[in-house]
Amino acid sequence: MSTLRELAEEHTQLRPADVDHLHRIAGDWQLLSDLSFADLLLWVPVDGDESFLCVAQVRPTTAPTAYLDDQVGRIVGGPEVAHLTIAYSQGRIWREGDPVWYGDVPARHEAIPVRLRTTDGEAGEVIAVVGRDTNLSTARTPSQLELNYLTTADDLAQMLADGTFPPPRHPGETTSAPRVGDGLVRLDASGKVTYASPNAQSAYRRLGFASHLVGEDLAALHRRLATDPLEGTDAANGILAALRGEAPPRREIDARGATMLTRALPLMPAGVPIGALVLVRDITEVRRRDRALITKDATIREIHHRVKNNLQTVAALLRLQARRVGIPAARAALEESVRRVASIALVHETLSMSSDEAVEFDGIVDRVARAAAEVAATDTPVRMRREGSFGVLPAEIATSLVMVLNELLLNAVEHGFPPSDAAPEPGAVAAGAEVVVSAHRFRKQLHVTVDDNGRGLPADFDAERGGNLGLQIVRALATGELRGSIELRNRADGGTEAVLVVPLAGPRPR
Repeated sequence: MSTLRELAEEHTQLRPADVDHLHRIAGDWQLLSDLSFADLLLWVPVDGDESFLCVAQVRPTTAPTAYLDDQVGRIVGGPEVAHLTIAYSQGRIWREGDPVWYGDVPARHEAIPVRLRTTDGEAGEVIAVVGRDTNLSTARTPSQLELNYLTTADDLAQMLADGTFPPPRHPGETTSAPRVGDGLVRLDASGKVTYASPNAQSAYRRLGFASHLVGEDLAALHRRLATDPLEGTDAANGILAALRGEAPPRREIDARGATMLTRALPLMPAGVPIGALVLVRDITEVRRRDRALITKDATIREIHHRVKNNLQTVAALLRLQARRVGIPAARAALEESVRRVASIALVHETLSMSSDEAVEFDGIVDRVARAAAEVAATDTPVRMRREGSFGVLPAEIATSLVMVLNELLLNAVEHGFPPSDAAPEPGAVAAGAEVVVSAHRFRKQLHVTVDDNGRGLPADFDAERGGNLGLQIVRALATGELRGSIELRNRADGGTEAVLVVPLAGPRPR
């Protein structure tokens, strides 16, 4: 199914600003649908035709739908769209007409024109129509709750026609909560509560307010209830801003161990402020889980920090031991162990600064490459270069992969460019001496290549069993922990190439 933007671009001459406004409506109109107990369909006129195209649809969560089938992408014309044509051409809400039938479902048609206000705040031209279609099969005498819902829905429908609904969205906010069913409070122009749904009453009771909300000054009540005076003042200011016709950001109130999320919306049909709509939701359990997750994340980061510190201590001890060893081969083995431990510590250092068990691996590769170039036992300055991106990798892959790359890079520098008898001039760089690490993802696999333009592998090199301890570690980690494959070969134009393939999907071995 095509998106709203694709349908509008294909069938209409709507401007990008018009389409953006329609997207804002579709992102926030669940509220209007639930208050109306009706399906909402967003219709746009089709170019060169007296017909309309449905580009979006929302069903109510408070009542049965009028449509069993999805209407998005449907083009209708003729008498079937007479109510849409009137609302579009005359710029007014259409409520006349008899019920219609969709199969076995009787429904009531309404049509609300959609305007996009101009930059100077004036009501602009009609750009679309919202069809409000109510399933009448379960019609009954409305309760007080339903009457208040419908009254508020009519006010928001008029604001939609005026171009003042939905309000601008604040950065970082979503449209998922709170909803109508979570709790609804309606205020008059003075800020007094004229209606509170049962769920809203229950949410305030958890904050410690046992009386009935009707007649209360809600802004003053928020100040009294909030444990933090500043938080209570912010919540109260949000209510007052909505009464002035503004759309404040959502606020949270903490009291007596409970937390409530509030969203205040101005009610100003025809541009006249008549009060405000306040949606509330008890989010006590949500915030409790959030705090538990924050604590868990902090604990995990602290563990990684301590592991990094312990690994650095181990590396320092090995380095001290290497300085005291008189046998060159033993000293070299200890120094190699220092580099291996340090490369693992890099992963844990990155994880200690991350909020999850994943690391941005490019920075780690760059640091390991610089270290390999600096400590390798060669008199030929070698340029290290990375191509492509490793991206974000889970910790269980990153820890083994960094050791593999550390060994491959050290081997490429030390064995690809061994020391020569004649030392180069200070600062001189051997022509083209280079090691390149490249990475790309393909079909849920990470493909990594480490190649150099050095002297290449010896003729008697056995790819399966040959090599030093470093290459044995590479093969063990690549085929074991990483569940991948490793291949070492000579390049056609000289040098050595190591190709590593690591699967990124599926459970990792324990």
